[in-house]
Amino acid sequence: MPEIRRVAVLGCGLMGSGIAEVTARAGYETHVREINDALSQKGMASIRKSLDRAVEKGKLDAGTRDQTLGRIRMTTRLEDLAGADMVIEAVTEDLALKTEMFRTLDAVCSADTIFASNTSSLTIAEMAAVTTRVDRFVGLHFFNPVPVMKLVEVVRSIATSPDTFRRACDFARSLGKEPVEAKDTSGFIVNRLLVPYMLDAIRCLEQGLASTEDIDKSMTLGTGYPMGPFTLSDFVGNDTLYYIAEIMFNEFREPRFAPPPLLKRMVMLGYHGRKAKKGFYDYSGEKPQAVDFGF
Repeated sequence: MPEIRRVAVLGCGLMGSGIAEVTARAGYETHVREINDALSQKGMASIRKSLDRAVEKGKLDAGTRDQTLGRIRMTTRLEDLAGADMVIEAVTEDLALKTEMFRTLDAVCSADTIFASNTSSLTIAEMAAVTTRVDRFVGLHFFNPVPVMKLVEVVRSIATSPDTFRRACDFARSLGKEPVEAKDTSGFIVNRLLVPYMLDAIRCLEQGLASTEDIDKSMTLGTGYPMGPFTLSDFVGNDTLYYIAEIMFNEFREPRFAPPPLLKRMVMLGYHGRKAKKGFYDYSGEKPQAVDFGF
């Protein structure tokens, strides 16, 4: 199998831009595909801002920043990714969208190219099934913020070959990450444990057990968590939590994975968290204030 030298990243949003940054910083020629020029420019600006911040904090020298930026190429055409040795998908958790792109790339990429998905909840087998390379398809689930978080869940389906899994783990280590092996079940390791915890916190709020602030405070001071479940949900995105929970509930049909009514209504009203300036907390002022839901 050829050495991995060129990496393609599908999507340059929050996760895609972070993945592109760490692959380019690790020395890989990185091609990033977005659906239009405006999103490409926005994604590149995000990468540049992140690297500039690292330089300001003394964690990166200016020369390395410039070299990293020089390794990144933006495109709006899937066909321009034909020469990639590894393709990492990091788009919206929409199975139809993901499979459409993988089906197209399967026809243009080399037979040796490894396909990987950064999905946090969909199964790898569902995406691999539309390609002719089910043995060269793996999950690479990074965590936000990608340049900072060390963990990568490497997910092997029942069809992923031992060689593909080994190469994916080696690739993650080459980025300075710590890979862990996860089986191909919805949610993998972290979200399988984390999502029910966050949903239970919402149910506690709905049932009037305690306030938003006191539940968050209890989990930070009582368990040593860096942030409480509501602060975390606002950070991740309440819409993202909702969609992941829906996928996991449809997979397992267990009540603990079902999105609580409050979360559904928040998403419907646009209370998506920090990115929307409103979620479980209101971020429009100088300091976040808990939203009064009347419970």
